[in-house]
Amino acid sequence: MNEVAQTALAAPGHDMSLLGLFWQAGFIVKLVMIGLVAASVWTWTIIFDKWARYAAFRRQLNQFENNFWSGQSLEELYHTLNDRKTSGMGALFVAAMREWKKSFEKGARSPLGLQARIEKAMDVTLAREMDGLESRLGFLATVGSAAPFVGLFGTVVGIMTSFQAIATSEQTSLAVVAPGIAEALLATAIGLVAAIPAVIAYNKLTSEAGRLGMRLEGFADEFSAILSRQIDEKSQAR
Repeated sequence: MNEVAQTALAAPGHDMSLLGLFWQAGFIVKLVMIGLVAASVWTWTIIFDKWARYAAFRRQLNQFENNFWSGQSLEELYHTLNDRKTSGMGALFVAAMREWKKSFEKGARSPLGLQARIEKAMDVTLAREMDGLESRLGFLATVGSAAPFVGLFGTVVGIMTSFQAIATSEQTSLAVVAPGIAEALLATAIGLVAAIPAVIAYNKLTSEAGRLGMRLEGFADEFSAILSRQIDEKSQAR
């Protein structure tokens, strides 16, 4: 333990750069710093990926709404989308239309039962779409809440090691104490650098996912009403 403590003891040529402080830190503090840097890199990866995906998802919603309200028949739009890999409103539309066609092909007699099955199919698809929108956001929340405490743990360990080195050397000058304390505090700084973007991104991306989800729910309710009217018309025509 004394050998580890001596690594926190300042020397005349002590490197005070960030990289130097990292290399001169103890094993546990280094492990904490590496973990926090890895979490920060993964956090930014998620942020950029989600930002791009949400932008693409928003464009898909706009394009589908334009096609849906363009006057094209539901059958034509269904045949266009059925063979494609759809997402968002397109996935809700295909799920509802598929259930609609299957029920009428099998001679569905209960309008209420058909309406319930269509709504259930859209609910399942909506839940799947929301899972995709919100995936990996939990990691941002975890980093945002835990990273400062992980960094603080590294700081506490580093300061303890520094004090052990001071006690062993019996030197208490600022030149001796400062480098070891700086190494320890670097862990807290890295923790904050990882946590702050994670918290901001989590709040922003969660809000954006909520807005996209509301658009999906609005379309599901509206399309359910359209199909309900058509079910009533077909039932009266029989």
